[in-house]
Amino acid sequence: MRDLSTKAFLTAIDQCVHDQVDFILFAGDIFNTSLPSLDTLKIVTKKMKELKDKNIPLYVIAGSHDFSPSGKTMIDVLENAGLLKNVCRGKIHPETKELHLQFFTDPKTGVKLTGILGRKGQLDKTYYQNLHLENLEQESGYKIFMFHTTLSEMKPKHMEKIESQPASFLPKNFNYYAGGHIHHPTKIELEGYGTLTYPGALFPNNFAEVEKYSHGGYYLITVDEGIQKVEWIPVKVMEHHDFTLDCSQKSPEVITFEILDHFEKKELQDQLITIRLAGILAKGKASDINFNHILTELYRKGAYFIMKNTYSLQSEGFEEIKIAASNPEMMEEEIIKEHLQQNKLYGAETELFLTKTLLSALTTTKKEGETLTDFQERVVQEISKILNL
Repeated sequence: MRDLSTKAFLTAIDQCVHDQVDFILFAGDIFNTSLPSLDTLKIVTKKMKELKDKNIPLYVIAGSHDFSPSGKTMIDVLENAGLLKNVCRGKIHPETKELHLQFFTDPKTGVKLTGILGRKGQLDKTYYQNLHLENLEQESGYKIFMFHTTLSEMKPKHMEKIESQPASFLPKNFNYYAGGHIHHPTKIELEGYGTLTYPGALFPNNFAEVEKYSHGGYYLITVDEGIQKVEWIPVKVMEHHDFTLDCSQKSPEVITFEILDHFEKKELQDQLITIRLAGILAKGKASDINFNHILTELYRKGAYFIMKNTYSLQSEGFEEIKIAASNPEMMEEEIIKEHLQQNKLYGAETELFLTKTLLSALTTTKKEGETLTDFQERVVQEISKILNL
């Protein structure tokens, strides 16, 4: 699956080169971690070098997965190597504490770019609350604002419970707003703002996304004589076959047969397959379904990868426990809020911010070649920095 994600990135870049774009925008999460594996890094940097050789700039902001509590990310390394340009640049005013962003001008087109990086758990909210808007909104010329956060006006129905912030946090009068973070392709027009988009992931990131979207894509923006055209471009690197089976009042043996029967005459060579099972079994348990036999047969027919979901499959007499389906980050925040203020060392808002920041810091993984002692020392240093120790 990781190979497919990488292939989608390479395919998208090749399409952009073929279309002779002036530049490429990547609104966060180039990688799924601030310190990606060397194998992935080698492939991605080679493709970025091709863009540089063809004089196609890559403009980025850091996303919630690119961000590191220490402030060090692979984006800094790639920028120092001249492979991309981080357009999130600014200063905090010493007196007003406002964030003053700076524009970067694309030398080929004269387009002006700026943006704000993303943080996990909506920790980037304070950047928008303290953003100085006047210079951004009054700047002339064609302008692009890049963001990596959840906007209330752009949330799809299935993400309605995810914490978000209003589009009014963004500066007005930009021609295009390039968004990241939400993996649901969305394009809206807002009066006073312009065109806002989420292109989604270049390739689905989990079972639900593969099942819902099958593939990823990006937006191609063309501006001709002042007229802006925004076109959705799909990136299809593999065919997807989706199968959902109602298992109500069926035995594990019947379910096994029906799954195999469905795929019997299907062409599965190099296909990604998702199987969702739901309902209350007539007898037995989900584990009684002969998945080993099913997988063996489907792989024998040439399937590339098979994903199954039995979350909604229940045994007869099973007492259902309702748990609201939501974004993991949202569930995490709800649990934290439930236990806030058990001591009064900090105010509630400060405690919530510190807890979420510490959790983000503690999700860091050991770097390739890093000793255990160095890893532990690095984590301690990051935590000390957060707590101002």
